[in-house]
Amino acid sequence: MSIDIRLDLVMVKSRIRLNDLASRVGITEANLSILKNNKAKAIRLSTLNALCRELDCQPGDLIQYIPDERD
Repeated sequence: MSIDIRLDLVMVKSRIRLNDLASRVGITEANLSILKNNKAKAIRLSTLNALCRELDCQPGDLIQYIPDERD
């Protein structure tokens, strides 16, 4: 099982830059970059809420479940 963060795709669709989004959401550019590059181990619900608010999207637009491939 894998959880994929698709923040980069949503940011491109919304035409917003990392530093602008970080400022609006209230987190550092470094932490937002970790999320954007799918390196995060966790995400706070308050951060997810702020991202959805600023990007005008749903949590499912940002997070995708990828099941294990079983032979």
